[in-house]
Formats: sequence, C-alpha cells, structure tokens
Amino acid sequence: MIALLVAGAFSLVFTLFTTPLWIRLFRRLGWGQFIRDDGPQSHHTKRGTPTMGGIVFIIGTVLGYLVGHLVAEAPLTMVATLVLGMMVGLGLVGFLDDFLKTRKQRSLGLGGWSKIAGQAIVATVFAVLAMNFPDENGVTPASTYISGVRDIHWLDLFAFGPVIGVILFLIWVNLITVSASNGVNVADGLDGLASGASIFAISAYIFIGFWQFNQSCFNINIDEAVKYKCYDVRDPMDLAVVAAAIAGALIGFLWWNTSPAQLFMGDTGSLALGGSLAALAILSRTELLLILIGGLFLVTTGSVIIQRAYFKLTKWRYGTGRRVFLMSPLHHHFELKGWAEITVVVRFWIIAALFVAAGVGAFYLEWISR
Repeated sequence: MIALLVAGAFSLVFTLFTTPLWIRLFRRLGWGQFIRDDGPQSHHTKRGTPTMGGIVFIIGTVLGYLVGHLVAEAPLTMVATLVLGMMVGLGLVGFLDDFLKTRKQRSLGLGGWSKIAGQAIVATVFAVLAMNFPDENGVTPASTYISGVRDIHWLDLFAFGPVIGVILFLIWVNLITVSASNGVNVADGLDGLASGASIFAISAYIFIGFWQFNQSCFNINIDEAVKYKCYDVRDPMDLAVVAAAIAGALIGFLWWNTSPAQLFMGDTGSLALGGSLAALAILSRTELLLILIGGLFLVTTGSVIIQRAYFKLTKWRYGTGRRVFLMSPLHHHFELKGWAEITVVVRFWIIAALFVAAGVGAFYLEWISR
C-alpha cells in the first residue's frame, strides 16, 4: 500500500511541477503541433503548441514506480516491468511518428502500416516475455486463456497444441495492443480529452489490482469461506502500483493539457497510454472487460470506421460518397454542430467515467455472484 500511495503521489508531483520546464524545452527544440487544414477552424489557433508531452508522463510514471518501491523497500516485479516496457516501447513508436510530423510539418509522420508494424513489434516482444518467467508458484505474467473478468477456461488458446497456441496468443496480444493504442490515439483530438478519459480507465486497474491482491489464491490471509473465488493473477498489487503511477502522472499532466492546452501528449503519449491499458488488461486477466473500461475509445474509433465504411459504400453505390457524421472522430462532429470544445471534453469525460463504472461494476458483480 505504501508503494502504491508514494508512486501515485510522486508521479503526480513530478508532472505537475516539471511540465513548464518541458514546455520551454520543447519550444526551443521546435517541437510544435501541426494542425490539419481540413479540421475544425477553431483548432488553427493551436498550431505550434508544444507536442510530444507523452515524454513527461512516461518519465513521471517510471520514476514514480521506482521511488514507490524504493520507499516501501519492495522488490520490482516482472508484471510491472512488462507494463512499463509496453508503455515505453509504444511511446518510442509514437515519438518517431511525432518527430517526423514536426520535422516535415505535415499531419502524417509514420505511414499507417509502418506505425502498425512498430506496434506489432513491441506487442510481440511483450507477449513472448509474458508467456515466460514463472514465479515460485509457477504462474507466468500472462495466461494462455482468453479472459473476461478472469480466465475463461473453455477459451484456451493452446487447445490445439503449443505451436498453434503460441501463434494464436501472439495474434491475440497484438490485436488487443493495436486496438487499444490506436483507440486512445483516435480520442486524442481535443484538449484534455484523451488524458482525462485515460485517468478514469487506468484508475480502474488500481481497484482491480488491489481487489485481486486481497482475494489472491496465494494470499495466506484470504478467508477460507471465499477462497473458491480467488484470483490466480501474478503480483496484482504491483499492477495496482504501476496503474497508480500512470494515473498520478496523468493528473499532473492534465493540469497543463486541459483547455487551452499548453502541451499536447502527441502520439508519444496516446500510443503509450493505449499500450499500458492493453498490458494491464492482459496481465490482470481482464482482456474482454477492456471493452467496457475503454468504452469511450471504442466509441470514437467506431465512429471513424463507420464514417469511412459508409462513405466508401455510398460512393460505390451512388457515385458520390456520403457521411454519417459531419466529421470523424465523433468529438469533431459535435464541435462542428456548435458545441464548445470544453463542453465536448467534459461530456465525453462523463461518458468515459460511466463506461469505467460499468466495467468495475461488472468485475465486482462477477465476484459476488459466484
């Protein structure tokens, strides 16, 4: 518990008080945001605002986690290392994308397939490591089962043998990682939208990790009357600690990222946050629950898919493409309908919080209903 509190507090203080220094540094380096001409006209005032702010909360998260363990004199764990590795790895992919954008002063950095290739490389390394390194109880960081609120034992990816199982597991981890990281990336279009929504989603894993620790199959203090409900998750408390470090870093960052933003997280931050969400879901055995916890990101990404699919379908059928929304992702649709940016952001935060509440509620409901 001490590690959790210290990690969250340190990362919050770090990003809250050092972000102005990072803003000045990024301005001197010329890392200004490029704004697309076809976007909402109100966004053109944001041109040149420092970007790549994800660097700040990634560093804050890593330092917060390390300081928390140093103060609590607790050992580092493989599960937290994997979450941080996924966050840093995808942050590097996003940084390369952001750097190319600022250097070339255009909205496209890495090509679409190049970005996915980078995400796939990081996800594959994560998956290989997560399948190995069992602890003293023989539990590896990740499970070979597809999980909902916990492992679903009739959805064993290794049911058709180890070779096919490894392939299916790598595909599954890549699907979750690419979907989550691109989902947060798509939602990062308004000041504070992605960072605020991510605070809610990441915070869900503080509760989940803490509850799984209290009800762990390896917790000697667990009540025998409820032991049949226990979770066989590897080091769930440390998952809660790293989630607290991420959430704390984001809260401090949001102070400077809220409207009018003085620093954007860029793809550096959005891909890193999506990757950390994917890692937390995989290692806590709550993969399908991420659909609810990250519901806002699913909705915004879905609006882009619907818009493009409908445009192509109507263009093929009628010769002229038609649109469902004024603009996608969905938050830009409401901007063009006349909503103030801050109104869109706050209302989407509320939606994100409701999705998270539903996800955490489903997690707890599964436990009490067993």
